[in-house]
Amino acid sequence: MFLKKNMLNNDNACPSPRLLLDPRYLLALGLGSGLSRWAPGTCGTIAAAPFYFSFLATRQPLEYLFIVMIAFLLGVYVCRELTRKLKISDHPSIVWDEFVGLWITMFSLPHGIEWLMAGIVIFRILDILKPWPISFIDSRIKGGIGIMLDDAVAGLLGCVLLNLANHFFF
Repeated sequence: MFLKKNMLNNDNACPSPRLLLDPRYLLALGLGSGLSRWAPGTCGTIAAAPFYFSFLATRQPLEYLFIVMIAFLLGVYVCRELTRKLKISDHPSIVWDEFVGLWITMFSLPHGIEWLMAGIVIFRILDILKPWPISFIDSRIKGGIGIMLDDAVAGLLGCVLLNLANHFFF
C-alpha cells in the first residue's frame, strides 16, 4: 500500500517525481523524460538525442563503443533498482534503455540531424514492433538485463539497417 500511495501517482500509475532525487532513479527515468504521460519511450528516445548529437556523435569509434558499453552496464543496474523499488518488472517510465538503444542505433552513422531523425524513427519502430529476436529477448529475459538487452538488440538492428542504407544509397 505504501508503494502505491507514495511512489506511484494514483491517476495513471506514473512514478512520483520524487524518485528523481535519487541518481539511480534519475537515470532509469531518463532524466525525467520517462515521467511523460504520453509515449514515455518515445520521449526517452527524443531526450537521448541531444546527448548523442552534442557528446557522442564526434567520438572515435572505440571511445563511442566504450561510453555506450558503460551506459548499458549502468542501465542494467539502475533499471533493476527501479523495478525493485516500484515492484513492477518493466514499468513504461523506465527509459534509460531507450537512451542506450538510440545511441547504439547511431553508431558509425554520419553526423547530421537527418541521420539522427532517421535513427529515432527506425529505433522506435523496432522497439515498438519488437521483431524477432527482440520479442524473444523481451519475453524471456527479465530484470535490469532484460530491460536493457531488448533495446540494445533493437539498436543493433537499427544500426545495421541505417548503415546499410548509408552504404548503398548515399
